[in-house]
Amino acid sequence: MSALTLSSLTSRFLAPSRDDRGAQVSSSQAVMRGLRGRCPNCGRGHMFSSFLKVADRCAVCAEELFHQRADDFPAYLVIVLVGHTVVPLALLVETEFAPALWLQVALWVPLTGLLSLALLSPIKGAVVAMQWFGGMHGFARAYAKRRGAGAHKS
Repeated sequence: MSALTLSSLTSRFLAPSRDDRGAQVSSSQAVMRGLRGRCPNCGRGHMFSSFLKVADRCAVCAEELFHQRADDFPAYLVIVLVGHTVVPLALLVETEFAPALWLQVALWVPLTGLLSLALLSPIKGAVVAMQWFGGMHGFARAYAKRRGAGAHKS
């Protein structure tokens, strides 16, 4: 495998890929499909077989998805997003209205939990889609196949 440079990484993530029908898939399309929990390749199949369990392959286009290694990154992103949303809101409410502590806890704890649960699956889908699009981890072979097919169809 060739050495990774900034320009090779940039071209890898910005150059469009091709889906199972030969249509180009951009990085933003792949991420949007991931956010919706859809296969990054075709956009029609489901990426998840349960809440956070990535399906082994897409039921529509048979793209292999079991290579993903999202690990804890989606959780870190959710913590950053929820924390940077809830903490300023809590500080604003505290400084403007100064409600009782029990009211603050009754408001912010459930809001934090619900936001975290609501964002975890879409963020994991986006992370897996970016791994798929960039050919990271076990997706390298499928990435090379998509790029090779794209070179012959241009």
